[in-house]
Amino acid sequence: MAIAAGRDFTPSPRFPICNYNQKLLCLLLRLSSQEVAMWEHGQFWWNELMTRDAEKAKAFYGSTLGWTFSEMPVDGGGTYWVANLSDKPAGGIFEMRGPDFDGLPEHWFSYIAVDNIDERLELAKAHGATVTRPPFDVPGIGRIALLKDAGGAAQGWMTPA
Repeated sequence: MAIAAGRDFTPSPRFPICNYNQKLLCLLLRLSSQEVAMWEHGQFWWNELMTRDAEKAKAFYGSTLGWTFSEMPVDGGGTYWVANLSDKPAGGIFEMRGPDFDGLPEHWFSYIAVDNIDERLELAKAHGATVTRPPFDVPGIGRIALLKDAGGAAQGWMTPA
């Protein structure tokens, strides 16, 4: 796993509250501020469940996999839940609310670490991928883009800082 063991995800003066577009980025920033995150090119780095019922998902994964959950407030309301197995993060749960998510089924979304996001995106496009959100930089975190592979599978790619 590319993420170091996490601790408390409650707001702090340094990272008060994350907004929707930066929920994962804030989580990664908090993790990297506690321990150095390790990553390898081509490895899955983070997974999050996009759901309409976080409580139902927490009950299911808590009962079946033994996960516990830490909450992280999201700007505009709502909570991003970090799923933990023992004291290590296993993934995230984000509750889809609002018209941006109309018609979108519940699903797991994965992020893959890559050595050079810009070069890898050019390769991906040359092999049939579609970039759905161009690369953007997050200071201290890395460079991230969202894309669909040649078959249409959505994913995030990131070159960690």
